[in-house]
Order: sequence, then structure tokens, then C-alpha cells
Amino acid sequence: MELKIACIAGDGIGPEIVGEARKVLDAIAKRYGHEIKYTDILMGGASIDVHGTPLTKEAVEAAKTADAVLMGSIGGDASTSPWYKLPPSLRPEAGLLGIRKALNLFANLRPAVLYPELSGACPLKAEISDKGFDMLIMRELTGGLYFGDRKTVEEDGVRKAIDTLVYDENEIRRIAVKGFDIARKRKKKVTSVDKANVLDSSRLWRNVVEEVAKGYPDVALEHMLVDNCAMQLVKDPSQFDVILTENMFGDILSDEASMVTGSIGMLASASLNDTKFGLYEPSHGSAPDIAGKDIANPIATVLSAAMMLRYSFDLDKEADAVEAAVKEVLKEGYRTTDIMSEGCREVSCTKMGDLLVEKLCK
Repeated sequence: MELKIACIAGDGIGPEIVGEARKVLDAIAKRYGHEIKYTDILMGGASIDVHGTPLTKEAVEAAKTADAVLMGSIGGDASTSPWYKLPPSLRPEAGLLGIRKALNLFANLRPAVLYPELSGACPLKAEISDKGFDMLIMRELTGGLYFGDRKTVEEDGVRKAIDTLVYDENEIRRIAVKGFDIARKRKKKVTSVDKANVLDSSRLWRNVVEEVAKGYPDVALEHMLVDNCAMQLVKDPSQFDVILTENMFGDILSDEASMVTGSIGMLASASLNDTKFGLYEPSHGSAPDIAGKDIANPIATVLSAAMMLRYSFDLDKEADAVEAAVKEVLKEGYRTTDIMSEGCREVSCTKMGDLLVEKLCK
């Protein structure tokens, strides 16, 4: 199979972690008989340095010709980088917002997995963390409160701010379909999170999700109010498989879920459109303070590449192999500095990539 992948190394540690992910993808291609064609794209600060803008039309077009995009990290140190003396529309992060909009990436997927070897980093009680968890937050990314009409006015000498929360049934249906499709690849359970006891938008959300669920009789559906879900994430995260929710709720819950894993360096993410096209990136930032030191943790980017294999190319066996390699390396006690603990062996970013490749080439 030919895999056309656009690569955005980006800024900070981005080139290092993307380089290791590409090594892993190349090992997968060799093991399973695929051909990978990479196209390198500049975005963020790297694009500003060359083109004076964080995202060019040419970069967008190059991304559109690929089957998927693998990205490292965008941005720098806001207190020292000259990029942040530019207007907001020309700063590195504007490139990320621009490409998401240009590629219509409406579905954000953020897995939160607690590996047994890293359970000591989990902030929850041992009786909770010992059960482990493997969930995925499916967040609607282009609608809701963040994209509704907003204004600030003054009435009778009193300032008043207005933000509008709007969803139509088509926006809800397409994210629900994504959620149920992905649940079929996992443990076949969807928890739809809303505030249907208060909000009309949530009542429509619940209604449309139930309509979509009728087409997935093999997937269990439950509804949960967002405040209860926030509590359940720290009480018993092992109960969740796919959490399906709107933009603002997903923004909050995905950050909460990421923290209970105890290590942001392990967290992958994906943003998908209404085809199999997606942009895959680690959840962490560009970490400019450690850039070039070969100590960054590449695992989140490697796991993002595994998500790409699974969701954009339907290569589940290959994705399983990458995830199994990560588990083996962790089980053998290898750690980058951010996840280092007593009794383990600290390795560099490059060495971690090499170890993963060794597992895939066995």
C-alpha cells in the first residue's frame, strides 16, 4: 500500500520527535510491505523564518494532496522569541488554526491511556490507578460556543458580554458517526456527554446521538451529564471507552483526562475531517528549552503515527504493532528523562526511537 504522508516538523523539539516517528513508520513499511512517500511542509515559526507567515497557501495545498499529516509541535518561547512580537495573526499558532480550518478538521481525538509501567505517575489513588484505563475523548472541534457569535456591549452603564452556543443537527451527526465508527475499533462503548438537563443545544445533541446509535447496534451507548463525567474521570476512569462530546466540554474533559495519566509526553492526538484524512500530533508543546538536546520524549508522536495508521489508512495490525512496541520498551524499563523513575534506564530521544524500531524489526 502507498501511504502519502505530509510531515510538519514544526518548531522546538518538533524536528526531533517527528524524525523518530518517521523511523518507526519506515520500519512498519518495511515489515508489512508498504511504500511511504513523505512531503515536508513548513508551518509555524519555521515558516515565519522562511516565508514571513506561519502558513502559506502552498503548504495547505501540499497537505491536501497527502492522505494524512504528521506534525511535531508549533511555537516557541513567548517571552524571548521574535515570533511573538508579530501580530497574533502572524504568530506560529495561527498556522495551526489556519490549517485546521483549511482542512475542515472537525473531530478531535485524544486518547488517555495509563500504562501499567507508568502507574506510579498517576495522581489518583492506587486502588483506582491499579485498574488502568484506556479511553478516547472525541471532541467536536469547529462548532459550539467557541465559534458562535459574540459581543460585548454596555447597557445602562453596565458592561455585558454575550457568547452564543449553536449546533445544528448535521454538525452533531457527523461527529457522532465518527465516534461510533471509532468505538467499533475499540471496546464498542460510547459515552455521550452533554448538559441536557439545562441546555437546548445538549437536548438536540442527545437526540441526534440516539438517532445515530440506531445504526450501530453492536456499540453500547450511555448518556452522562458533563459535571458527572468530570467526577467519574477521577473516581473510575476505567469505565470509559469513547467519550463523545461538544467543543467546550471536550476541551475541559480532555485536559482532565490527560492529567490522570500522569505524563503529557505519552499523549497522542488526531484531528479528522469527514473523510479518512487527518492531522496527527502529540498533545504536548514545542518545549523550546530542551530543543536540540536529544532528550525529548518521542512516544506521543510515535503513538500519533499509530493513530494515523489506524484511522486514516485502516491498518489496524500495523497500529497494534507500534503500540505493542511502545509497551515492550516501557516494560523493559527504558525511559526518557520526563518519565524517568528509580530502577529504570534513561535513554535519549534518538535511542528511544531506535529501541522501538528494534522491536518492530524482530
